[in-house]
Amino acid sequence: MLQISKRGQLMPSSPIRKLVPYAEAAIKNGTKVYHLNIGQPDIETPQPMLDAVRNSSFKVLEYSHSAGNESYRRKLAAYYYQAGIQIDYRQIIITTGASEAILFSFLACLDSGDEVITPEPFYANYYSFALAAGLQVVPITASIENGFALPPIEEFEKKITARTKAIVICNPNNPTGYLYKAEEMEALKQIVIKHNLYLFCDEAYREFCYEGEHISAMHLEGLEQHVILIDSISKRYSACGARVGALVSKNPAVLDAVMKFAQTRLSPPSFAQIAAEAAIDLPSDYFNATKAEYKRRRDTIVQRLNAMEGVFCPNPGGAFYAMAKLPVDDADAFCLWLLKSFSHKGATVMLAPATGFYGTAGLGKQEVRLAYVLNEQDINIAMDCLEAALKVYPGKTN
Repeated sequence: MLQISKRGQLMPSSPIRKLVPYAEAAIKNGTKVYHLNIGQPDIETPQPMLDAVRNSSFKVLEYSHSAGNESYRRKLAAYYYQAGIQIDYRQIIITTGASEAILFSFLACLDSGDEVITPEPFYANYYSFALAAGLQVVPITASIENGFALPPIEEFEKKITARTKAIVICNPNNPTGYLYKAEEMEALKQIVIKHNLYLFCDEAYREFCYEGEHISAMHLEGLEQHVILIDSISKRYSACGARVGALVSKNPAVLDAVMKFAQTRLSPPSFAQIAAEAAIDLPSDYFNATKAEYKRRRDTIVQRLNAMEGVFCPNPGGAFYAMAKLPVDDADAFCLWLLKSFSHKGATVMLAPATGFYGTAGLGKQEVRLAYVLNEQDINIAMDCLEAALKVYPGKTN
């Protein structure tokens, strides 16, 4: 009998998408499902991006440069300059979403068996891409009780071994929404220098910070050769389907190695690069309204969650995710039950169980991630469903 690879057997199902078949079944049965499981914004993609694709005029849809269109990279360098990041366009490699940037950076910088440290809960695909690259993820637990602040740097020191080669962070964080403070970024800088590590920093949610300032890893002086910035237009411009990301580094050896992988996959998506380039020309105040809208949604969902009996949800400082602790014995079972066995006024809610965002077995059993990507009216209806569900769920705890 043919065998599946060990890698294929070990690859986990996405905590964000694994319950999709049950949601589809609920919808077929006539239940309205409010999707808070996935970061798919309902805010419209900017019209100039769509128009740029519609108005494209060429006779052959060619490969782009493996690093991405030079015109786009030049504009992207200017965008970073506005964010206080001094970068040359030749230090940017356009990727097929941030996902490819994460994988390329792992493959280019690390060897099979190497270890990467990351605070947990973490974006689940970090683990999946690390597994694909033959790496070991070493988690350091952040606590919901203090809003998932960066764990003490002493905890990082305890985990560092001869195989430790990198630290991975997401700022603002997915799934917690935590926004790292300047002193936390400085602490990371010191440990990265001390142990000569790479610092992979996913900054896909840079534009959505509600309290406090975003400190990019690229702002940290002295880490020019250590930092690999991971980026994406998916959430920034509500263009998840475009699949355009970026890998940014000032380390020439890293860029040379990543380019080999980029050449192997030929080129990033052509139409999506056209749309992404048009996005750079949006008015400078474009993000003001979007950011204000997400902040209203955040305030609504956090207030509604904390008003429910037995629920605790810290106030996230950025991105558009919230983590909540629920009075249930098993969040995975609860999220499945919501789709298979529950409805409130013809509707239910789809959540992402948090166990899939932890690397330590047994953690997150009472936690869920909620993406506040729906309008306030829909969020309130979804919260009505959740509140009603918690009152009747058989596995409710005190």
